[in-house]
Amino acid sequence: MTKIISTFLISMVPVVELRGAIPIAAAQGMDPWLAMVISVIGNMVPVPFIIVFIRSIFKWLRTRSAGLDRWVTKMENKASLKAEKVQKYEKFGLFIFVAIPLPGTGAWTGALIAAMLDMRLKSAVPMILLGVITAGLIVTLLTVGVISL
Repeated sequence: MTKIISTFLISMVPVVELRGAIPIAAAQGMDPWLAMVISVIGNMVPVPFIIVFIRSIFKWLRTRSAGLDRWVTKMENKASLKAEKVQKYEKFGLFIFVAIPLPGTGAWTGALIAAMLDMRLKSAVPMILLGVITAGLIVTLLTVGVISL
């Protein structure tokens, strides 16, 4: 049960997400396919909250300190650069962005991009979910050695 909870929590962490949770769980002896399912669920938990609340959170953080204001600006600029690529292909672009398990992609950044593009929750969440599932499959297949780079 502890492995399940830790896998779930690790998959919720920005940057690490399921790209880190699946191999860590497998290294701890958990079945990689179970780790993938748990990681997909955990990775998706923050997504709707990010889409709905991130603009308000950023606005609030900007008022707290100059350092936080700079950090928010940095995050917005980073998301804005990635949003341009996603915007060209709209929902499919969001799916592809999240599905590629590389640093700087994933559910957190995808949700931030969706928020910056004012995508509706009912449009963004399914695309992010499909992307997370695809990334989870890729990472799991890499973890079990079915595919290699």
